[in-house]
Amino acid sequence: MSYSPKFLRSVLIVLLLFVAHSAQAQQEPQLEAGPMLGYVEMQEANIWIQTTKPTSFELTYWKKGDEKAPNHVFSSSTLALDSNTAQVKLTDLDYGTTYRYELSIDGEKVDLPYKTEFTTQQLWQWRKPAPDFSVAMGSCLYINDSEYDRPGTPYGKGTEILTHINEQHPDMMLWLGDNVYYREPDFYSKKRMDYRYQDARNTPEMQPLLANAINLATWDDHDYGPNNSDRSYRMRQEALEIFRRYWANPGYGTSETDGIFTKYKYSDVEFFLMDDRYHRAPNQLKKEGKDFFGEAQLQWLMDSLVSSNATFKIVVVGNQVTNKMKDSESLMAYGEEYEQLMDFLDKHDIPGVLFLSGDRHFTELLKTDREDSYPIYEFTSSPLSSGTYGDLNESEEYDNPQRVDGTLVYDDQNFGMMHVRGEEDNRRLVLETYGSDGEMLWDYTIHENDLTNK
Repeated sequence: MSYSPKFLRSVLIVLLLFVAHSAQAQQEPQLEAGPMLGYVEMQEANIWIQTTKPTSFELTYWKKGDEKAPNHVFSSSTLALDSNTAQVKLTDLDYGTTYRYELSIDGEKVDLPYKTEFTTQQLWQWRKPAPDFSVAMGSCLYINDSEYDRPGTPYGKGTEILTHINEQHPDMMLWLGDNVYYREPDFYSKKRMDYRYQDARNTPEMQPLLANAINLATWDDHDYGPNNSDRSYRMRQEALEIFRRYWANPGYGTSETDGIFTKYKYSDVEFFLMDDRYHRAPNQLKKEGKDFFGEAQLQWLMDSLVSSNATFKIVVVGNQVTNKMKDSESLMAYGEEYEQLMDFLDKHDIPGVLFLSGDRHFTELLKTDREDSYPIYEFTSSPLSSGTYGDLNESEEYDNPQRVDGTLVYDDQNFGMMHVRGEEDNRRLVLETYGSDGEMLWDYTIHENDLTNK
């Protein structure tokens, strides 16, 4: 049987198109975002990924420096029902050990331009001094999206600051809230809320930081719902579900009480990540004793603080806690809960308590003196990429007497660092703020004995 030249040319064209389409399909990335390192314990680690479609994947990991040893492989799949995300819990790891890992999706290895590794916590108790470590922090990450943003000058100022954070090589990154910004079309659509998280999470400059630092988060209003939103928000349950989908925290609330609050201990420091939205009464509600954390969560915090043996107890809140010049979006504005917490700290003589917060679009270190106890410090770090407060120098808050001199940053995007250092019984926190170009703007040291009544 013979074929005409015209027919053969047609067949050849079809074959070439098929080969080109197959090659293009193979080149399309299958990794949407991540891998992201969540919490890490002594013998367990949690890694999050998101793929571009539902698919199977393998995570291969091995001890760094021991590449000839048998590799460990975790196989699973991502599901459309979970926005193609998955969390991989690696168990039976060796403590105090660095592991490298790589990802394969649908049988194809994912080549990444940065290292992917993690180190399990050390078994140091009763054996040696508590390990030193460093924590990066920030809030208010606004990613521009011109179709949905307000007209005019873009509110987001770029995400290069994330590269500067990664250059600090932190052991941990604390996301202090407003980690995404929902827009008006997102507020009442779970699909749109999910899209907003996905759009922020796949930011290229974020990926090395996600892969190599422990990433833990709380939220504030903009990554929970509309501006200043509270427990009356219709989509609060959906917001909670999406937060859990995109973060790999060690826990979310308790069996009795919903929310995102949890705690995490690293070396001799314990972090208490609070939920300032899910149980919060409206700011405008005129009622004595209205809820900020809510009775159950506040009791959980007080129980957790009094039972903690950590040198430093870091309470992480999306809103400010101790600022006496802020009368709305703060715990101080919910006076009864504020007084209850401070009275509890006084009565039980709990050492080492310090607060971290975001939200304000400026950075400062507050110091609140107490009559018969050590001062309470609060490190507010904001913003990462959103607009700054701008005209703070025209408000009475510019001269806040609680503020530690030299720690105000209100006209530049910035991030914070906290270094935990020192020998036993003389541990110290070195607090730092860095500007959008990665240059250090100020530093301040708090010693262990500064936070005790001895």
